Amino acid sequence: MMFWTNLLESILQTALSPVTAAFAIAAIGLNVHFGFTGLMNMGQAGFMLVGGYGFVISVMSGLGLVPALIISILASMLFALVLGIPTLKLRGDYLAIVTIGAAEILRMVARLANLTPITGGPSGIQSPNFREEFNALSFLPEGRTTFLGMTYSNVGVDDWWSRIVAWVLVALFILITWLLMRSPWGRVLKGIREDEDAMRSLGKNTFSYKMQALMIGGVMGGFGGIIMALPASINPDGMGRPTTFNLWMIMLLGGAATILGPLLGAILFFVLRLIITSFASEFVPATVLNSQQTEQLSWVLIGVMLMLLVIFRPQGILGNKKELSFNV
Repeated sequence: MMFWTNLLESILQTALSPVTAAFAIAAIGLNVHFGFTGLMNMGQAGFMLVGGYGFVISVMSGLGLVPALIISILASMLFALVLGIPTLKLRGDYLAIVTIGAAEILRMVARLANLTPITGGPSGIQSPNFREEFNALSFLPEGRTTFLGMTYSNVGVDDWWSRIVAWVLVALFILITWLLMRSPWGRVLKGIREDEDAMRSLGKNTFSYKMQALMIGGVMGGFGGIIMALPASINPDGMGRPTTFNLWMIMLLGGAATILGPLLGAILFFVLRLIITSFASEFVPATVLNSQQTEQLSWVLIGVMLMLLVIFRPQGILGNKKELSFNV
């Protein structure tokens, strides 16, 4: 009985974690890129890194929270511009190769030992160095609060304030995406996804629309990087290829070209990993599977489940087969 109680508490904690929210936000941005526009962006982690470091370095330079957010947004937009101008005429695998290469270049630059005074190098930057102004905005009293069986500090490193801000941003970006995709602009994006040549024949500047979508989704990715950094630290290796692949898993699991798909996918992704590792730790002897092997097993099983999902329900849990026409 204790196992099941602890498991339910852990599931709730994982579902409401700021890291889950960060991945949901970045996946919403990726959904704008691929799900609604058909851009095969395999470098969303690069936008997270640019946005996150833009915010962290600006705060540590003493610019203040609001200027730091503006710089983070501008940095994400600039990266989208630099990345998009030479590449948005590419399609499918070619665009994927370029975007993942660009994200890896950014990661390796952030890891440079020569930039350690600025980026922290391979070790990154710990959140206490840039959280003070964020904590100062909290309207919560000092102390600890228990809610739904979860007890955290109201303000601190692992706190309720971070969770409130993170999930408010998730709700905000879901609303923005819903409004955009119901607008004429959003319908043009879907048209580009399904048949770019047809949209071009109607007089639409498809390059401009794709650039706008890349910027908007990139800014969302940048905010995902900020939220991911707040609980503990920002680290270049924490925003590498595996992060992008996980974002794709989250988007496909919940359903590409859906509004709530990235949210559902992010929660299920982290909860499924937790359930697999918890059951393996509880019922499989340590002589058979140690903790490291259990972690590896969770990735294997999630990969198998994703393969089965793509084979038998390619539109994802919330997706619609009518939304699966991509001009890539």
